[in-house]
Order: sequence, then C-alpha cells, then structure tokens
Amino acid sequence: MNILNIDNLTVKVAGKTILKDFSLEIKSGEIHAIMGPNGTGKSTLTKVIMGDPNYEIVKGTISYNGKVINDMPVNERAKIGIFLGMQMPMAIEGVTNADFLRSALRAKEGNKFKLLPFIREVDELTKKLHMDPDMIHRGINDGFSGGERKKNEILQMNILKPDVVLLDEIDSGLDVDSLKLVGQAIMDYYKDRKPAILLVTHYQRLLDYIKPDFIHIMKDGKIVLSGDKTLALKIEEEGYDKLVGDNNE
Repeated sequence: MNILNIDNLTVKVAGKTILKDFSLEIKSGEIHAIMGPNGTGKSTLTKVIMGDPNYEIVKGTISYNGKVINDMPVNERAKIGIFLGMQMPMAIEGVTNADFLRSALRAKEGNKFKLLPFIREVDELTKKLHMDPDMIHRGINDGFSGGERKKNEILQMNILKPDVVLLDEIDSGLDVDSLKLVGQAIMDYYKDRKPAILLVTHYQRLLDYIKPDFIHIMKDGKIVLSGDKTLALKIEEEGYDKLVGDNNE
C-alpha cells in the first residue's frame, strides 16, 4: 500500500504564509476531495506536494511510503508515481504531445518502454476522451481550448499511470458533457489502478462522477472540517460560512 503523509506542514510564498500546520494522510484506494473558499491554500497544497520550487516549506514534512520528499525535485516525484493535473495547464510550442508523453514514459520505465503498445494506448485513449487524433501531434496544449487541455491532462495521467493523483480544479472550464467524460475517465482509472487521489474542487457537480471517501473543507491554510460525501451537499445547501464560520480548529 502506498501512503502519502503530510505532517504539520507550513508553507510560504513570497513571504506570505499559505499553509499552516496542515496535516493529511492519503492511502492507496482512497479519494479525498478538498473544498473551501478562494484563497485558502487548496491549489498551493497540490503544487507543494508536486514539488513546485516557488513555495518554501517552513516546517513539517511530506513523506511518501515513509520517505521524506521535501527536497525531492519535481521530475523525481513524477518518477516515483506522483502526478499533478493542473488547473490551468500551460501551452508549450515546439514539443508535441506525442514526444512529451513518449519521453516522460521512457524516463519512468527505462528499458521496459515499448513503442508499439504506447502508440496503441494513446490511440485508444484519444478515442475514449473524444479528442481530435491530430492533437497528439501538436504542441503541448498549443491552441487547445480549456476543455481540451483538461482532457489532455487525463490522457497524460492514463499514460504515466501514477500511484498518487493530484487534480487541481480539473472540472473548471468543462461543459456538462466534457465534465461527465472526464469524471468517468478518472473513475475508470481509479477502478483499474486504485491510486490515492486528492482532488481540489469548488463544485458538487464533479462529485456526481468522482465519489470521494473523504471531503475536507480548508480555511486559513488548514483543514477545519472533514466528513463523507454528504458534506459536499451541505456545502451546496448552506455555504462555507454557515458550516465553518470562524472555526479555526
């Protein structure tokens, strides 16, 4: 069993404290949803777990299977099986999706990498995600719509097969049909691989397709309330202020 453990983590960016004594443990096969008002540190959490060097860990640890990875660079975290699907994936001209995926998978698998199975899987996934087949030969996210970029993130996840999946507002910018498609693709991956999943979302609608085991509300850089999937419905009905108010515990 793979375990991602975050223990009393305090994080700053540009001198401002964003996460404060944040703690959370996620095991293989668990889906955790992080919700909360804007500016509470939700996206920061995913970036720090992935190793974004713009963030300073002031205290606390991030450990994976018992090994502290605070100082591990992004590429090494990817190699050990951590993946981040970003809220606003950037476009990179001159590097095609196919080249990027092939290089990333070869770096992870080494001599085990096989080209023909890779090509077949990419072809199957583009069809499943209703992506234009030509997109795989274009620059990474170059000219892609918001929805196409999110589908591309899910394509990458399926190819790289991470054990820890971080999804930062993967539902933003998706229409109803694309949301259903992406949500079902994530759940198909979950059923097949049983990864640990941490997803950040503002909306209950994503949770109609991705069924979390735990929902956590963040405020002021830490978790102030946790519950099961019914907590999302309470948020929808009552709002954050009524549920957590001035609770800083």
